[in-house]
Amino acid sequence: MSLLIIGLIVFYAIHMVPALPDVKARLIDRLGRNAYMGLFSIVALAGLGLIVWGYARANWVTVYDPMPWGRHVTMLFVLVALVCLSAFHLKGRIKKRLRHPMSIGIMLWALGHLFANGDLASVLLFGTFAVYSITSMGLANARGPAEDFDVKPRHDLIAAGTGAVIFVVLIGLHPYVIGVPVI
Repeated sequence: MSLLIIGLIVFYAIHMVPALPDVKARLIDRLGRNAYMGLFSIVALAGLGLIVWGYARANWVTVYDPMPWGRHVTMLFVLVALVCLSAFHLKGRIKKRLRHPMSIGIMLWALGHLFANGDLASVLLFGTFAVYSITSMGLANARGPAEDFDVKPRHDLIAAGTGAVIFVVLIGLHPYVIGVPVI
């Protein structure tokens, strides 16, 4: 469990830097933009690696028993989350209305997985992702208004289609990559 906790701390510590514009600007001034981006990437990947390794090695400690319908809620939340994540890179109504589609997508993915998993490692992993996404939205709102752009309606169709395709692929790969069948 220690590796998981260390990985979560490292991953979120580095991801808080962009949320603190003064700190980010000082690091870029000191290191240069490319070195900053490289260091950010290396630390984030190291944190992610520790999260994956720590989660895989964690002992099973039951915190609560998931509801029988939890898996179905998870699938719905993940589908919507993938559409939100796809919308983040586009300029459709989804992005304009949600303002933070990536953070909302991560939050839905995390909360959905809390409905289906009641072990301590899952509560730590998915709970931390949910808290981080909510914190990220709050910090972004405090920094000022959302990006303004001209809406391209076809981008919503692209986001929905991309999210659905990725969802189907993940359902197929989940048993092999994660070790747990979705269906």
